[in-house]
Amino acid sequence: MNGYFDNGSTSYPKPLTVSAAMSDYLTGCGGTYGRAAYGRVRQATQNVEACRDSVASLMHCAQAEKIAFTLNATAAINTLLKGLKPYATAWVSPLEHNAVMRPLHQLAKQRKTSIAHLPALKDGTIDIDKLRLLPIHPTDIVVVNQVSNVNGVIQPLEELAKWTKQKGIRIVVDASQSLGHTSLDVDGWGIDYVAFTGHKGLLGPTGTGGFYASTLIDTLLEGGTGSNSAHYEMPSELPDRYEPGTPNIVGITGLLAALNNRPTPQHTHSDLIDCMHELSLMPGIRLLKALDSGNQSELFSFTHAKLSPSIIGNRLFEQAEIEVRTGLHCAPLAHQTLGSFPTGSVRIAPSIYHTAEDLAYLLKSIHHAIQS
Repeated sequence: MNGYFDNGSTSYPKPLTVSAAMSDYLTGCGGTYGRAAYGRVRQATQNVEACRDSVASLMHCAQAEKIAFTLNATAAINTLLKGLKPYATAWVSPLEHNAVMRPLHQLAKQRKTSIAHLPALKDGTIDIDKLRLLPIHPTDIVVVNQVSNVNGVIQPLEELAKWTKQKGIRIVVDASQSLGHTSLDVDGWGIDYVAFTGHKGLLGPTGTGGFYASTLIDTLLEGGTGSNSAHYEMPSELPDRYEPGTPNIVGITGLLAALNNRPTPQHTHSDLIDCMHELSLMPGIRLLKALDSGNQSELFSFTHAKLSPSIIGNRLFEQAEIEVRTGLHCAPLAHQTLGSFPTGSVRIAPSIYHTAEDLAYLLKSIHHAIQS
């Protein structure tokens, strides 16, 4: 049985082609990115650009050059939130991760912005009907994670983006838990900015991620780009403007292999919903999930009336070798919204490799853990 259910933290296992491609780069190519014209540099550069094109295709973004690679989604979010021109208020969903809340908190301390919450339903889903009541300023922005890393709610992003366009304000999307699991149409929905990671739903290696920016923003980092080297200002050409220094070529090569060799899902969405339903029937269990199962992504959490998340997590590992994340999941705002603060929850995040049999084993193991 596959007992790893912590794919909300990082995906495991990865496709075998990922490590093979990374090894091939290290032992057979080894060239840098965009700094010369000889063969191994051309090959490394082609790999990076092919990965950029693949991410753009997945996002339905016609201008791949507007996608820049960073170390991870956190670096991408910091670049976006600190690089955008001053905004009066950042309107956030009540399910945001600390990758969003901490940078915004620092900006608020510096009196560069204020933070306000979007109206939402009990599960944290943004209430589109109540948006019209908000006192929006033309310089405001909206920041929203497309999929919550606590209860797996999929936000109504298309409708939200339509509203931001009507108001003439910008929207920043955290796609850390969604890309690879949930549809994202940057061009069709009119999304302004997106941050993503490579090591979760995309099944790539850690140390990979990036962002999409529809407009030029201020740079967070400056340095060598291999272009316009005679000038001290960062170039305006994309993606060079946001990619100073040597990128994580070996990681991006692995991410490309993951994107090109995505395995067939071994369970259905209905299998997951059935598993959640069976779990909800166990005594003492409360699920943190979407109110509408159609808005449920491949992730959810639960609490127990008597047992702490850490006790349940330890029992699952010791009794059944099941690995889960327990606690606040770096999202205290989400737990405050969902009534699971400060203890947090037990998070279940299956992978594409989990079968219906794995989910049945999970249920059996949880039942045993809470009865011990």
